[in-house]
Amino acid sequence: MKLTASLQMAPTFEPKVVDDAVFDSVAELFSLLSTPIRLKIIHALCQGEKNVSQLLAEIETTQPNMSQHLSTLYRAGVLGKRRDSTQIYYRLQSDRIATLCRVVCTQVAGELQTTAAQTEPLQQMQLDKAA
Repeated sequence: MKLTASLQMAPTFEPKVVDDAVFDSVAELFSLLSTPIRLKIIHALCQGEKNVSQLLAEIETTQPNMSQHLSTLYRAGVLGKRRDSTQIYYRLQSDRIATLCRVVCTQVAGELQTTAAQTEPLQQMQLDKAA
C-alpha cells in the first residue's frame, strides 16, 4: 500500500514554526494509535460512552487486554471515564483523536477498495487462463 503517495497529495498545512517538540508530540500520538485495538476502541466510542462489557461485545479481545488498552488511552488523556456503581464508562475526551482516526481510516479504506478493484480483473483473467 502506498500511503506516502496519498499523503503527498493531501492538502498541506505548514505551521509557522515547526520545532522538535511538534514532531515529538506527533510521534507520541502516532505511537499511541499504532495498535489496531486502540483504533477499534476509539471507533466504538465515537458513537458515545460505553462500559467495558459493551466494548467487549463489539471488539474481539480478552477483558484483561481491553482493560490494558483502555488504561493506556486514559493515561494519555484520550479517554475520560466515570464510575456508575460497579461499571466504568469510557468516553472520548476530545474529537481531535476521533477526527484524525476517521480521516486516516477513510483514506486507507478507499485505497484498499481501489487496489482490490484494480486487481480483481487480473485475478479473474488468471483464473480464466488456468481453466
